Amino acid sequence: MKFLDEAKVFVKSGDGGNGCMSFRREKYIALGGPDGGDGGRGGDVVLECVEGLNTLIDYRYQQHFKAKRGNHGMGRDRTGAKGDDLIMKLPQGTQVLAEDKETILADLTEVGQRIVLLEGGQKGLGNARFKTSTNRAPRRTEPGEPGEEMWVWLRLKLIADVGLVGLPNAGKSTFISAVSNARPKVADYPFTTLHPNLGMVRRMDGELVIADIPGLIEGASEGHGLGTRFLGHVERCGALLHLIDGTAEDVVENYRIVRTELDKYGPVLKDKTEILVLNKSDALLDEEIEEKKAALEQASGGPVHVMSGVAKIGVDDMLNVLFDAVEAARLAEAEAEDEGYLP
Repeated sequence: MKFLDEAKVFVKSGDGGNGCMSFRREKYIALGGPDGGDGGRGGDVVLECVEGLNTLIDYRYQQHFKAKRGNHGMGRDRTGAKGDDLIMKLPQGTQVLAEDKETILADLTEVGQRIVLLEGGQKGLGNARFKTSTNRAPRRTEPGEPGEEMWVWLRLKLIADVGLVGLPNAGKSTFISAVSNARPKVADYPFTTLHPNLGMVRRMDGELVIADIPGLIEGASEGHGLGTRFLGHVERCGALLHLIDGTAEDVVENYRIVRTELDKYGPVLKDKTEILVLNKSDALLDEEIEEKKAALEQASGGPVHVMSGVAKIGVDDMLNVLFDAVEAARLAEAEAEDEGYLP
């Protein structure tokens, strides 16, 4: 299935049904009076967060979505049926934005969540509604109100526990293929990964989801290369796994490039837990590993792990570190919710 994380669609709720003008006419019954029924309400536009989707491809080729209008009222005091709602099934992590791409209208973060985006038009009134003591045969009805309509942007931000970041060719795809059943494209040239990949890692005491994000380059926060389009996918991650290509000449500069882009993106990524890894250790001598590890520790001010995704050196230890970091992030989020800091 093709990955699509952004789409622009037109949505419209249903118009309300018109009220009916009718008079009761039965043989041998005089002065029947008005019996025109009301119209039905228009259908709503409802957003539903469902399980099993991780792309917006369903909204790539169909861009207009309209709920059904309410049925018109009928004689014999029959009310028109309500129009069918339009249910838009969206993957977890989808944000719905106004046409300006800044105003967030809805944020679907939990499976089963349902949000009414647009309400259907109100029903029209039939002439039976206007019968009074002085007006016994009203010829007045009301039309149904039109539904609401708007263009919206759908933007998917994958919900993963760990986000892989790093320069192109840092070994992110190799790592996710080594620890999960994900099979991203792996090659020895930059920008092999052109869209995010998700991998599920399971062990006895739990599971975590890892997102492989396309490589960043200098100036990504300003739109260079693939830009910040894919950085949004790591906003919801509990931790960032920053892979450094150990075969690069200047590993410190590589670290600073990615770190600068993360900081420029905003505090949502700047303050996330970062696990720094010197990757491709199988291609380095022991002296080179120690030298580059020490340089990275001095530049980052934190510990640096050594790993090789191809040779699977240090992979199990890295998974233990990731599980601990994700568990700590989950506990911190739960405590923040209990204290009322999170919505």
